[in-house]
Amino acid sequence: MMFRRSIAALSFAAVCSTLLPAMAQAEDLPTFRVELADGKVTPARIEVPAGKRFKVTIFNKGNSAVEFESVQLRKEKVLAPGADSFVVVAALEPGEYKFFDDFHQSTGQGVIVAK
Repeated sequence: MMFRRSIAALSFAAVCSTLLPAMAQAEDLPTFRVELADGKVTPARIEVPAGKRFKVTIFNKGNSAVEFESVQLRKEKVLAPGADSFVVVAALEPGEYKFFDDFHQSTGQGVIVAK
């Protein structure tokens, strides 16, 4: 019984030592908020630091499903009404990267500008 507890404690310590640095690293990322609501993107323009990973938190404030999508960034995330999530984007070269709400393409457009 004591041996099993020791093994379990060592296993837990190993998992924590692996996951905690990764979790801390994700928390340290610059974070930018985007709200999608029935075809409207707020803000429609996000300026991010070039050459640095960042996180975009996405909130669906509308009454229908939305899909945050960027072909250039190879990201997509579907959200039900009231849901939120995030995507982590690799370091970008300076430039503009379009994103859109795939379910509301005619009005739900935005751009990420890496400077």
